[in-house]
Amino acid sequence: MIDATTLQKFKENQRTMFLAQHYEDLLCKKEEVLSMAQDDVSMKELAEEESNGLTVQMNDLEKQIRDIVKEEQQEDEFPNEIILEIRAGAGGEEAALFAEDLTRMYEGYAARRGWNVKKTAESLATMGGYKEVSLQVRGKDVYKDLRFETGVHRVQRIPATEKMGRVHTSTASVAILPIRKKQKFEINPVDLEMEFSRSGGAGGQNVNKVETAVRIIHKPTGVDVRSTSERSQLKNREQAMSILQAKLEALQEEQEAKKLSQDRKGQIGTGDRSEKIRTYNILQDRVTDHRIKESWHNLEGIFAGDIDTVIKSIQERSARPEETQEESVA
Repeated sequence: MIDATTLQKFKENQRTMFLAQHYEDLLCKKEEVLSMAQDDVSMKELAEEESNGLTVQMNDLEKQIRDIVKEEQQEDEFPNEIILEIRAGAGGEEAALFAEDLTRMYEGYAARRGWNVKKTAESLATMGGYKEVSLQVRGKDVYKDLRFETGVHRVQRIPATEKMGRVHTSTASVAILPIRKKQKFEINPVDLEMEFSRSGGAGGQNVNKVETAVRIIHKPTGVDVRSTSERSQLKNREQAMSILQAKLEALQEEQEAKKLSQDRKGQIGTGDRSEKIRTYNILQDRVTDHRIKESWHNLEGIFAGDIDTVIKSIQERSARPEETQEESVA
C-alpha cells in the first residue's frame, strides 16, 4: 500500500505519473466498493471479491512504479553519459603525446563497448598531441566502468628526440565527469561569464565564420569550460552548461571526499584528479595500477583500447573494500 505522501511524489515524477494516477483511481474505486458493502450487507461478498481484484491490480502497479524509481536511482548513481577530460601534465611535448595516447586508448575501449563518443573541445600542442581534450561519451554502464580512471597517469619511455637514450617520465591527468539528470549543484546565472568565438577546424564554412564556440566561466570557483563541436552557438552553450554542471558537482564531491578521507580508506583511490594512479612503462611493456598493485602487459593492445581486464580488475577490487583497507594500513 502506497501512503498519500509517497503517492503524490510518484504523481509528480514524469516517469511514474501515469501509473501513480491509475493507482489512485483504483484506490478510490476500492474505497467506494467497500463503502457500498457497509451500506448494503447483501453486497458484502461481491464487494470483497471486487476489492481483492483491485488490490491485486494495485500491487502490480506499485511493483512497476517502485521498479522504475529503483532504475532511476541507479541511473542517477551510475549515469550512462560522461565527460572524459584529458590534460597534458609534466613533460612538455611528451606529455601532450601521452595525452593523445590516452585519448586513443579510451576511444578504442568505447568502440569495443559500442559507446558513442564525441569530441566537445580540444587544444592541440605545437609538436602534436593534446594540451587538453574533452570527450562526451554515451553508452550503457559508461560511468560505472570508467569512474575509477580519474587521476594522474604517467608514462615512462625514451622520446624519439632523445639522443642519449634516457628514459623520460611524463604525465597526463584524466577526469571522469558524470552527467546526471538530477542536478546536485545549483548554478546562479549571475555567477557566470560567457565568451563567444569562432570554432576552428573542420565543420564547414559556418563553423569558421560565425562565433559558435562558447566558453563559460564560473566566477566563484574559477572553473571554465569550452564547447566547440556543435554548429550553433545555442547548442554549444547548452553543452557547455552541461559540462560545467558536471565539473562543479565533481568539485563539490571531491571536497566532501577530502573531509571524509578517513572513511574512504576502503575505497579504490580518492577520486581526486591529482592522485597518481597508473604508470605505463614502455620499455618493460607493462602498465601498473598503483591502487591495487597489479600489472598487465601488451601496451600496444592497451593503448588501442584493450583495457577490459584492467577495468574489470579494479571493479572487482572495489567490490572487496576490506582488501583495499588492509593494503592501505600495510
